Amino acid sequence: MEENQTSVTEFILLGFPLSPGVQMLLLGLFSLFFAFTLLGNGVILGLISLDSRLHTAMYFFLSHLAIVDVAYACNTVPRMLLNLLSPAKPISFAGCMTQTFLFLTFAVTECLLLAAMSYDRYVAICHPLRYSAIMSWRVCIMLAVTSWVLGVLLALVHLALLLPLPFCGPHKVNHFFCEIVAVLKLACADTHINETMVLAGAASVLVGPFSSIVIFYIHILCAILKIQSGEGCQKAFSTCSSHLCVVGLFYGTAIIMYVGSRYGDPKEWKKYLLLFHSLFNPMLNPLIYSLRNKEVKAALKRMLEKERA
Repeated sequence: MEENQTSVTEFILLGFPLSPGVQMLLLGLFSLFFAFTLLGNGVILGLISLDSRLHTAMYFFLSHLAIVDVAYACNTVPRMLLNLLSPAKPISFAGCMTQTFLFLTFAVTECLLLAAMSYDRYVAICHPLRYSAIMSWRVCIMLAVTSWVLGVLLALVHLALLLPLPFCGPHKVNHFFCEIVAVLKLACADTHINETMVLAGAASVLVGPFSSIVIFYIHILCAILKIQSGEGCQKAFSTCSSHLCVVGLFYGTAIIMYVGSRYGDPKEWKKYLLLFHSLFNPMLNPLIYSLRNKEVKAALKRMLEKERA
């Protein structure tokens, strides 16, 4: 048994049980989505870095969100595409643990960044005269750094609890990447502490920030209703609607997966929900911000006109 526990060098990602023809179709489709994800977030990052009019707190956080989305997708999608091309191709133990760590890091960081963005909108609409003083660059950098640091630290805690566990077979992960709950099911030891930490971590980084976002937007809604000018009301709503769409997509799927359902639920639909969370969310975020945000569309128009000149 000890030899079996210490000889784990790779895992098999089962992915999705589909026919070869369907897998090839999904390979092409998901490759296209992945390209759109990289292109869309790359455009957002380029516009924010090159257009001085977008050098504000709101777009500072949006640039970090774009970086997280690219990293999020790059951590899970390439391996999924490889599995669709070559099913049952193993992933190394070190690669699996790295993928788990990075997924947790980026997921936690995005949760906290979305909360920071909602706080920025709250200050901008509810305290416009004090906005520059409250949302200084020092505060923005501190919020962004805190989001990244907490993401890394929480992921390290889960990784430190996961690495000592013995894995004595079978080494087949019922997922398209090394998701922590799916990996824990393969451990041949008591994982009660790990399961408790996953639930506690999910509750803290999902329910806590989401509750703060709800509170911020209640205050924002009250402030918008008090605005006398129709144009001012529309402008305030437009600056928040994009963020609300992103928050709804991200937190909605994450809470259903890790908080709103029974832990360890083996239902296949959770894999598809996490696929949406990992592939479609990062692709949709830049589309939402570019299509619903006048400043981003104006910056893109100026950039295209500058290229033609």
